[in-house]
Amino acid sequence: TGKLTEQDEGVKHRGRKLSDSGAKARFYHAVSEAHLSRILKVDLSEELFSYHIDEKARRLAQMMDGKLLLVTNAEGLSAPNVIQRYKSLADIERGFKVLKSEIEIGPVYHRLPERIRAHASICFMALILHRVMRSRLKAADAGYTPERALEQLQRIQHHRVRLNGGEPVTGVSTISTEQNEVLHALGIEKPAAPEQLALL
Repeated sequence: TGKLTEQDEGVKHRGRKLSDSGAKARFYHAVSEAHLSRILKVDLSEELFSYHIDEKARRLAQMMDGKLLLVTNAEGLSAPNVIQRYKSLADIERGFKVLKSEIEIGPVYHRLPERIRAHASICFMALILHRVMRSRLKAADAGYTPERALEQLQRIQHHRVRLNGGEPVTGVSTISTEQNEVLHALGIEKPAAPEQLALL
């Protein structure tokens, strides 16, 4: 605005001469990119460059600054219930993220309804087990994530060995200190077997 006024008064500046239409366009794009078009109104129909501030919109923006506004069409819900439902939705979205990234359940394309239900049930049970594990590990202050806990538990092996045609001997691999900590934190008894065998 100052440059346009100075040009009208005969002051010369370096570079291309600024026009009102060019100034309007540049200002309008800057306002739009800053997402301020509700507050700063640029009058594109005017011959001279001009704009005004919508005070009502500015006061509303100041009032909402730093806040999350939840709008719902569900009748009969109190404000705390709306917030609780919203947080539940966020929890569901986190569950889908866990299924995709941590549990690594890939997309499977089914055609038959019973297979679709079975796949959905497996995903749901996997998510429930993951949540229970996370809750118990946190309550026990074990310092393990469900992923690390599963890595430890996956190393436990059940063996069945037959030597020189004799009777088969079965047993579970020796439980390490870390595996014992995980089992204790999860409230699961150590795998029982007739004998404990060292890893083969």
